[in-house]
Amino acid sequence: TEDSEKPLDKPALWVLPAGGGEARIVATRPGGVSGVKTARSSYAVIFATQMLRSAKDGADDERLRTLRKDTKVSAILHDGYPVRYWDHDLGPEAPHLLGWHFSAGDDVARSVEVASRSTEHLKVSDLTPAPGGALREAEYDFSPDGTFVVSTWDVSEARGAQRRVLVRLDLDSAERTVLVDDPEADLGRPVISPDGTAVAYVRESLATPDEAPHVTLHLLPLEGESREPGRPRQLVAHWDRWTTGHQWLPDGTGLVVTADQDGRAPVFTVDLAADTVEQLTHDDSAYSDLQVAPDASVVYALRSSYLAPAHPVRVHLVADEHRERGTVTVLRAPAPPPTLPGTLTEVRTTAEDGSEVRGWLALPDGASAETPAPFLLWIHGGPLGSWNAWSWRWNPWLLVAQGYAVLLPDPALSTGYGQEFVQRGWGAWGAAPYTDLMAITDATVARDDVDATRTAAMGGSFGGYMANWVAGQTDRFSAIVTHASLWALDQFGPTTDAAYYWGREMSPKMAERYSPHRYVQNIVTPMLVIHGDKDYRVPIGEGLRLWYELLSSSGLPADARGRSPHRFLLYPDENHWILTPQHAKVWYQVVSGFLAEHVLGQEPPALPETLG
Repeated sequence: TEDSEKPLDKPALWVLPAGGGEARIVATRPGGVSGVKTARSSYAVIFATQMLRSAKDGADDERLRTLRKDTKVSAILHDGYPVRYWDHDLGPEAPHLLGWHFSAGDDVARSVEVASRSTEHLKVSDLTPAPGGALREAEYDFSPDGTFVVSTWDVSEARGAQRRVLVRLDLDSAERTVLVDDPEADLGRPVISPDGTAVAYVRESLATPDEAPHVTLHLLPLEGESREPGRPRQLVAHWDRWTTGHQWLPDGTGLVVTADQDGRAPVFTVDLAADTVEQLTHDDSAYSDLQVAPDASVVYALRSSYLAPAHPVRVHLVADEHRERGTVTVLRAPAPPPTLPGTLTEVRTTAEDGSEVRGWLALPDGASAETPAPFLLWIHGGPLGSWNAWSWRWNPWLLVAQGYAVLLPDPALSTGYGQEFVQRGWGAWGAAPYTDLMAITDATVARDDVDATRTAAMGGSFGGYMANWVAGQTDRFSAIVTHASLWALDQFGPTTDAAYYWGREMSPKMAERYSPHRYVQNIVTPMLVIHGDKDYRVPIGEGLRLWYELLSSSGLPADARGRSPHRFLLYPDENHWILTPQHAKVWYQVVSGFLAEHVLGQEPPALPETLG
């Protein structure tokens, strides 16, 4: 058809016949297509698309887009919050959820054939007319019979705040019903049961300056023919872990979930009747992207660790004569695992308050008492997170290959160690998180294969905040690398893209007490500042102010000729993350050169020619 032949500048919805043949377009929208979900037992599909807020339908949306393009108008008029997200402006378009099903009879082969030839045979409906910003970054699931959707819905509140509720969207009528509205929590990750009679979801309590959020797993019955909501109940309330993903068992008797735990992220099963949790995997890996087989014999997942990037595996849910329950089988991946230039071990120590603190230590081949490796402390972002999965952006092995020992610790505020471990650092970023980092650094450099005299600290985002804090509290390190970092908390709080979220914890008292910029005069360590101009989570103003105050007010300021050991690597076209390969290469080159000069004592290396 003409629609399927014209060039596309936005993602479209395609159908690929299972028996072979060419893929064809079945749905296009001026705002593109994303978030596609299909019903398991009917020929229905839902997807998200972006529409301009005053558009009446798809044709009107296309007309308005053409008008803005032809008149060269990019202005956005806001009447609410937020206005930016991570690396892009919000508005004037907003996401809608659309639903459609085939109208060519019950023969699915015939339906696909008809749909692949003309979109006139598709019944398309806007499930969320005039949603405002309620569906930005929405999480939703489609009922198995294709009759309804359960989705998050953002609700605006007083003073620029917002929170998330759960709603039901009917596919035929587009009627919206609020399922759960909890004024003390954000709700998310809804997953509908195989029979459509319940939904499992996650509740995150709204934090306060004094209390960290509690992340818990809940179940909501959808009762009767109308699927009216029953009373939600918390699952496994005794389990002190934050889930990161969950899927239903096919018979509806339980869930398969993942959660951070002790520097790993195992697979667990939750028995709904017994209200119990069983750990299924016991290796040093982090699991994600669960998919349970229809016969409930296995669960498919991606497995990652600091020994291997994400790769597909099969976890056996049923024991047989060949294998135990929980046995993991590695499946074929697009590429073999990389050969690593060192080994991975674990460090544990006792913090100042008696808590145990642990981390991964990546050691280069050849590190020994005779040739101890120079030491790098890497501090993770979040701060609610854990060093437990492979990353291509912060990959320790690239520096291990240059002879460094890289420590990846989980200090206070890290997930996977229980609620109290998060609470230890809540509202006091420069207290327990800092002393934890110093304690585990002490324990690591005490090893005879690590050189305590050649050290540096590095971090990004919250890890960059901690790098800045470390720089103002101690001179023990030879260099500091701070990426996308928070510098002045009173400035960061209202200018970040989600100020209402950070404001739950970051009271004026906290911002004053634990802001790194207040200790700039103590900084006597050379610092490499890295920031992307398109970073809206930690706005570029943080990096600009840090850079100027290092040169003007630090204990290691620019001299009479303007010279300084500090450096500022600015990416005009990158955001919170350095995503393009050529810029990632420059990132590692500049970081390696800075460390070589200040940690290894080498002559300043030549800069990459691509820097001009």
